[in-house]
Amino acid sequence: MTTVGFIGSGQIGSTVARLAIEAGHQVVLSNSRGPETLADTVAELGPRASAATSGEAAAAGDIVVVTVPVKAFPDLPAASLAGRTVIDTCNYGPERDGNIPELDSRSLTSSELLLRYLPDAMVVKAFNNIFYKHLLSLARPAGATDRSYLPIAGDSAPAKAAVNAFIESIGFSVVDAGPLADSWRQSTGTPVWGTPYGPYSDEKGRPADEDTIRAALATATH
Repeated sequence: MTTVGFIGSGQIGSTVARLAIEAGHQVVLSNSRGPETLADTVAELGPRASAATSGEAAAAGDIVVVTVPVKAFPDLPAASLAGRTVIDTCNYGPERDGNIPELDSRSLTSSELLLRYLPDAMVVKAFNNIFYKHLLSLARPAGATDRSYLPIAGDSAPAKAAVNAFIESIGFSVVDAGPLADSWRQSTGTPVWGTPYGPYSDEKGRPADEDTIRAALATATH
């Protein structure tokens, strides 16, 4: 059993938390508004869930899921995240985040930008390419023939191994998409973003196998 901390508890965060609890993990949720605002979510998720401040959630997590707007990166509790395996689910959107020159020029990926704010963390990109309803509906037990694959990218082999094991435990298999510098291949608008799992209008989605995900990553262009 792993304790998973969450900084941000929106659609993706709460969905990953639900899957984690179903797999037997503990979760500690946080958001920008304070733990008291998560009382209903914690009650719904049950006794393996609790709410805390972002710093407390970071300190509690064996793995910490960061799922916030990119513009909120400077506000993350860097000291509490030092040494932690951090799953970055975030997608850059200038209309929400404002223009960030390094991302607009593509000299950095958003995960590399996150690492600048969390220099002592081990960042792995995951969960940013799938609609939250598909994430919930496509989870399958190990060995299922219709198991879907998710891409992950990161620079730390131990962190990737930890994230791989976590994702496997909650119902998906993993394609290694390379280092953080290559995580643009799974960013907003790329072939692997959303499309392999079916349209948003179909809430159940469709399984995406390893070959489908590898092909989508390979056809991404800057």
